[in-house]
Amino acid sequence: MIRSMALLLVIALPLHADNPKHIPGTNTRSSPYGYWLGTLKVGETELRLVFHIEDKMEKAVNYKGKMISLDQNRAEVPCRSVTYENGKLELDLPSILAKYVGTLNDKATRFTGDFTQAGKTFPLMLERIEKLAEAKRPQTPKPPFPYRFEDLTFPNPGAKIELAGTLTLPKGNGPFPAVVLVSGSGPQDRDETLFEHKPFLVLADHLTRAGIAVLRYDDRGVGKSGGKFAGATSADFATDAFAAVRYLRERKEVDPKRVGICGHSEGGMIGPMVAAEHPDDVAFLVLLAGPGLTGGEILKEQNLDGLRNAKVDDVHVKRMSDFFDAALPLIASERKAEELQTALDEVAEKLLKDWKDDSERAAIRKHYATLAAAFADPWMRYFLAFDPAVHLKKVKCPVFALNGEKDLQVKPGENLAAISAALKAAGNERVIVKEFPGLNHLFQSCKSGAVMEYGSIEETISPVVLKAVSEWIVALPR
Repeated sequence: MIRSMALLLVIALPLHADNPKHIPGTNTRSSPYGYWLGTLKVGETELRLVFHIEDKMEKAVNYKGKMISLDQNRAEVPCRSVTYENGKLELDLPSILAKYVGTLNDKATRFTGDFTQAGKTFPLMLERIEKLAEAKRPQTPKPPFPYRFEDLTFPNPGAKIELAGTLTLPKGNGPFPAVVLVSGSGPQDRDETLFEHKPFLVLADHLTRAGIAVLRYDDRGVGKSGGKFAGATSADFATDAFAAVRYLRERKEVDPKRVGICGHSEGGMIGPMVAAEHPDDVAFLVLLAGPGLTGGEILKEQNLDGLRNAKVDDVHVKRMSDFFDAALPLIASERKAEELQTALDEVAEKLLKDWKDDSERAAIRKHYATLAAAFADPWMRYFLAFDPAVHLKKVKCPVFALNGEKDLQVKPGENLAAISAALKAAGNERVIVKEFPGLNHLFQSCKSGAVMEYGSIEETISPVVLKAVSEWIVALPR
């Protein structure tokens, strides 16, 4: 998915667990160790947090612990200190400017207290649970499979690396239409695993059952693929995707005239890059939540939406908007990373110089510093300056561009409109653009579309979307 860097005054960690079983109140007030689960409510957002406390310190009142955010990919935040005495628990989480203070009930089954982060305080009740349950992912395919699969490697000669992936082939001799799956941003494995979902495994299984060969692969430097992920840009990843297309076209089971690319999020901008440069090799494109606007426009809206959803005041939303407006021209300049960092720090200081609340100012300044550091990264600089229209205007093959109505990372309205406009400018009339109601960036049926919701949803990809994609590919003319 497109890398999201929106500020949340309360951290949300995408962890999913089934409703954990509560333990009867047999523990004494002198033993807070174990797992404690609570739901933090911030505006319309609900975030499930688990605190794991270990009894491994010399003094009885001191413990070791960590916080696990179930709705943020089970991200873990270490506690600098955990103290417990006379029924009162205090947890210090300096890396996210947070702490928790709670009091244990008489049955030793529940803490009632407050979670504080960056000067904001929210009530948080923690219930003792036995353990973290595994996430329910009912769509994840299980063997036996009614098709063949092959783990393999293929070369990217220009980058001098070998990429590793899995090819699934329908039963029969073929030749079959085929598709390369290209993942979203960040280091992704061949299944595009995130929040314990495996979207590409689910998609590949569905497409192969429909008679389509599918190649999915680990990003460079990930899993069994060679090369180095850090420092690579979308342009580098486009050469990997083309290497996959070229490999598929050489397989005897595949129809070389019916090989396309299905890209999700960043993969939805890489697909047109490859099709524009190699029009004779790419027969079709499926753009799953692909961007139509520039990277800078998308990331700005992500941040502003994140602030609004966290109920941050309009003053700071405006300052964040001003930060992006000042930062983007600097990023597009030829400054070295160190010079860019210094320039962005100066912008942040000007915006925050009259901020009165010291704790909030510290939290916001930290977020600006995180953004400034990220903006100096080669991938980010490339992405922020990237305009998908440049490549879309050169695409002549059939295109199916789709998005979810509730996608907050790549907003459907403006991005689908921009994709459609660019393809029309190319004179491409073999285009379908469709917005699916009630779906998020991962094409899950959802309530709000927020990133923090991804992990708590059992559905991996809406069956409606799976069917739409497979039927469109199968119906393409031979």
